[in-house]
Amino acid sequence: MNAEDRIKAAADKVTGQVKETVGKATDNDELVAEGKADQAKGHVKDKAADVKDFFKK
Repeated sequence: MNAEDRIKAAADKVTGQVKETVGKATDNDELVAEGKADQAKGHVKDKAADVKDFFKK
């Protein structure tokens, strides 16, 4: 997996953290859930990259 894909995964994680934090600060449960979902999506992309890299070796 290339660096661009890893950057996108990191961006999803950071975006999710920001959404979750803002959601908690504003007592917006929907935004908190969106943030957690974005973070999970970033983690899945990272794991997929790890698996892909493993099989390239």
